[in-house]
Amino acid sequence: MAELKCILWDVDGTLADTERDGHRVAFNMAFEAAGLERRWDVATYGALLKVTGGKERIRFDIDRGGMAEMNAETIAELHAKKTEFYQSLIAAGGIPLRSGVRRLLEEAYAAGITLGVATTTTPAALDALIEHSLGNEWFDRFAVLAAGDIVPAKKPAPDIYDYAMQKLAVAPENTLALEDSGNGWKSSQAAKLRTVVTVNDYTRDQDFSGADLVVSELGDPGIAAIEVLSNRHGLRDLQCVTLTHLRALMA
Repeated sequence: MAELKCILWDVDGTLADTERDGHRVAFNMAFEAAGLERRWDVATYGALLKVTGGKERIRFDIDRGGMAEMNAETIAELHAKKTEFYQSLIAAGGIPLRSGVRRLLEEAYAAGITLGVATTTTPAALDALIEHSLGNEWFDRFAVLAAGDIVPAKKPAPDIYDYAMQKLAVAPENTLALEDSGNGWKSSQAAKLRTVVTVNDYTRDQDFSGADLVVSELGDPGIAAIEVLSNRHGLRDLQCVTLTHLRALMA
């Protein structure tokens, strides 16, 4: 039986529901500031989420005719402006953590589990979320913050997970991933990690075949029970996801 020694967290959609009311809004603010007419509505952004990485989404929208042609430098500048707007949205308190996230983080930290982040979001966006939604002490509590372009291939490639595990000197059989999307699940699966998926409105209907546990959210005790979409290991008492459940997944 493998022992749970490390939990690696995705960020967007997993730690907080940042996509629809955070990143999408910030992209539109950046487009407006740049004098562009393009706006990404909720459905359009949902389709763009199939592409990982903000700069990559802009390029994809350009290539499919949604936006006028622009070079890589202009795309990078536009994305940097978007990140500034996103940070301001987080600082204003508009993007809270998802249900159960703080509880499970604190429970795992108190138990001596190594905690890390493995995300395609930019380091600046990650830092803003930690500072304003979790608290500055979590910059030290997370043993690794693997984010953005630190690896050449983004999710669904396993590179960001492989990088984080290498930095932490942990093995896949002792590491659990927390994800929210199909691309994230493919990434953690390719890295040979047990994975818990907490879906959201954008990802609920994506393919999570083979994931160890798929739920509506992590949840908190005393609140309505979470919805369990897939429970391949037959975990019991899933009113909310606890550290006991995560340890059982490693068996």
